[in-house]
Amino acid sequence: MTERTAVVLFTRDLRVHDHPALAAAASAFDRVVPLYVLDPTLQKLSPNRTRFLHQSLAELREALRRRGGDLVVRRGDPVAETVKLARKVGAEGVGLSADVSRHAHRRERRLRTECERHRMFLRLFPGLTIVDPGALRPTGGDHYRVFSPYFRAWQGVELREELAAPKRIRLPDGVDPGRLPEPPKGDSPDAAEGGESVAQRRLKAWLPTLDRYDDIHDDMAGDDTSRLSPYLRWGCLSPLAVANRAGDRDGPFVRQLCWRDFYHQVVAGFPDLSTTAYRRGAREDWRDDPHALAAWTEGRTGMPIVDAGMRQLRAEGWMHNRARLITAGYLTKHLGLDWRPGMEVFFRWLLDGDRVNNSGNWQWVAGTGNDSRPYRGFNPVRQAERYDPDGAYVRRWVPELESVAGKAMHQPWRLPDETRRALDYPPPLDVPGSDPLWMR
Repeated sequence: MTERTAVVLFTRDLRVHDHPALAAAASAFDRVVPLYVLDPTLQKLSPNRTRFLHQSLAELREALRRRGGDLVVRRGDPVAETVKLARKVGAEGVGLSADVSRHAHRRERRLRTECERHRMFLRLFPGLTIVDPGALRPTGGDHYRVFSPYFRAWQGVELREELAAPKRIRLPDGVDPGRLPEPPKGDSPDAAEGGESVAQRRLKAWLPTLDRYDDIHDDMAGDDTSRLSPYLRWGCLSPLAVANRAGDRDGPFVRQLCWRDFYHQVVAGFPDLSTTAYRRGAREDWRDDPHALAAWTEGRTGMPIVDAGMRQLRAEGWMHNRARLITAGYLTKHLGLDWRPGMEVFFRWLLDGDRVNNSGNWQWVAGTGNDSRPYRGFNPVRQAERYDPDGAYVRRWVPELESVAGKAMHQPWRLPDETRRALDYPPPLDVPGSDPLWMR
């Protein structure tokens, strides 16, 4: 009797638990080839994410080896390498997780064409979101444009079953697994480590604080958010498994998971979200000010809460969510600079950098996206006084202001000139035509 073989192409689903494509292949086929293709065009985008990716791949390889298999690693064009390996091992077809980005759709179309040409199947599986992007559609539209009605519909969906990791994976004989490169040194010295077991430990350690999430998630100095976003971005954790552990689908934490699903269905209907204003008629009369953009990028704007966020980004490859709102709002609504370069700066540093969610969130803040209140702004001083009242977050990341006490921490330009000059901290950026309330 001929043994049946299938290839499972991993992309941003680097885990063995609740991996529908892997579970289906292990159940239906005698031999399974787990494959990851290192695409040179994606390896150059971010040293931080490349490091996180390679750490996650090393963990995935070990998890597969413990089950008798291995992670087969190739380099080059993902479609060409996948089809080449599938033909070599006599695979009937290829399985992978469905995705919504333009890059993923191009890969899927090319892979489907090549599989059909060589008489192999291509099957797509869920797994990157909790609810599939196409599962919910409003009356008269192909996707929800506003979050609240989407969330209400999302809460009523019957979720798929969470799948256990396969107990056994068997490779075909004679397959060279290939060498996995050593994780490169990232640009952020305090960046989190990648991998499924790291993600599971972090989730387990954080879950006891879940009941307090609504009270603590905006405490910038307390830093009690889950920090699971990089592991969700790379699929080291199943979003469904995280939602199941959280339990309450009405709760504020699960609501944040729903935002991930929301933007995936937005991009499925509007693929240009990372380059084009989503909201029709949105004003985009942005200023061109390279000096201001550089100061913002480097955390030298003279606005302490903004500089603290940008410095945390560079040090950790991560930024507190409240700081993301403040820094993005400052760039677009105060400095008047285009959201696209700001998004690229985030994408350059973030471990959780993701075209889908990063683009949606940046457009929301800039007033060009899915926000029903496009002209909302974030006054950085008021935000700092509310979410960092004693200045601990600013002191952590802006040591020049370590000696400043009270509200002056968030408005150092109000200090006496001699004191301010001694701090070696810049005054706020001068923006032509701007008269911000916090400067009066």
